[in-house]
Amino acid sequence: MKKYPLPPFNLETAKQKVQMAEDAWNSKNPIKISEAYTLDTEWRNRNLFINGRNEVQKFLKDKWKTELNYKLKKKLWAFSDNRIAVRFEYEYQNTEGKWFRAYGNENWEFDENGLMKKRFASINDIEVDETDRKL
Repeated sequence: MKKYPLPPFNLETAKQKVQMAEDAWNSKNPIKISEAYTLDTEWRNRNLFINGRNEVQKFLKDKWKTELNYKLKKKLWAFSDNRIAVRFEYEYQNTEGKWFRAYGNENWEFDENGLMKKRFASINDIEVDETDRKL
């Protein structure tokens, strides 16, 4: 399976890959999202180490049980050959109704078929008033 655009990336294709990731995550569809990753993908998400599409799907299903009304925005930070770095922010509401904004950085590495084989994310959350929401 190929997931276009393929590496090596240029400015246009790197931005396209970032937008595709943003759109997929905002769909909150774990199956659709996981199809952008290799079968043996490696993730670090905060303090979790996630390996393979099946674990990605489980992680995402669990994520959106507790992160309600999720909305994400990603921005290209840097790219080269088969790697892309992004900055992002997202907002969500927890099960008690409190709002949060998360900020973070991700480093992505792709295989020759355009599938992400590594994703390393550093993320911080802050509580926000509903009136201070941006997304």
